[in-house]
Amino acid sequence: MAKISNEARQQYFERIKEYKQTAEAIMQREKSLLKVVNGQSPGVAYKYLALADERLNLASYYLLQNSLSVSLLGVKNEAFLNDARKSCYQAIIYLEEVVSNYVDVPFSDYSDLLEQIDGFEDEKRYLLVRKLGFTIESVEEAFGANSKWRWSFVELEGRYAAVAKNLINFKTFIAGMDPRVDGYQARMGHLDLVQMLMTRAADRYREKYELSTLRIDDFKHAIAFLAALRRIHILLGDAEKAEEIKKKMDVWKSKMETDEKSQAAQRKRAVK
Repeated sequence: MAKISNEARQQYFERIKEYKQTAEAIMQREKSLLKVVNGQSPGVAYKYLALADERLNLASYYLLQNSLSVSLLGVKNEAFLNDARKSCYQAIIYLEEVVSNYVDVPFSDYSDLLEQIDGFEDEKRYLLVRKLGFTIESVEEAFGANSKWRWSFVELEGRYAAVAKNLINFKTFIAGMDPRVDGYQARMGHLDLVQMLMTRAADRYREKYELSTLRIDDFKHAIAFLAALRRIHILLGDAEKAEEIKKKMDVWKSKMETDEKSQAAQRKRAVK
């Protein structure tokens, strides 16, 4: 690695000051808001939404600080990237406080949670979901394809897919599929995104299982995301796509059961 000049270091530290100050200000606002959130005050769900958004802003400043390190010093700053990754996780945790982390459950299991954010418009939900996805993607790209965190991002993406789905109010969604109803484009964009995310989460967990862990739990997660996607198609009355996904699930379940038996047999032989 080339030696970093004193001039480059000085320029880096001068330019990074503002980003650090902004990041610290966001963290202070978070601490202040959490003091209120810890109580059972009205509108607590909206405060968690605000906290999630602030965490994504914070992640963007960590990414900017890393970008400065790369451009001026020629090296990635793993500390900033890790802070950005952790901020993405925290944003998701705040959203899970609002709409739960459920993957494959009936909508009725969490519909009451959505009533608490009934005033959070569809356009804002879609914007927040896209912002979360863009931030996660930016962090992954900054780490690089060969990062040690490669497989940990599978969980992060899966949890993102779950909260993105759970932010959709399927109780009112059918009526909102009329193009004449305000927010139509945002609702349909959100739905399309969620379907893509659920498919991707299933494929990524399957990939993680095949190429890294060989843990049956990862395979089960993959199937759960397919099952959740099938529920969406059933809710929307799309029997053809629901049946298509069911067939895929059946193939995956058969493969999982075969692998599980094989692994059990291997463990028995190892004990003898």
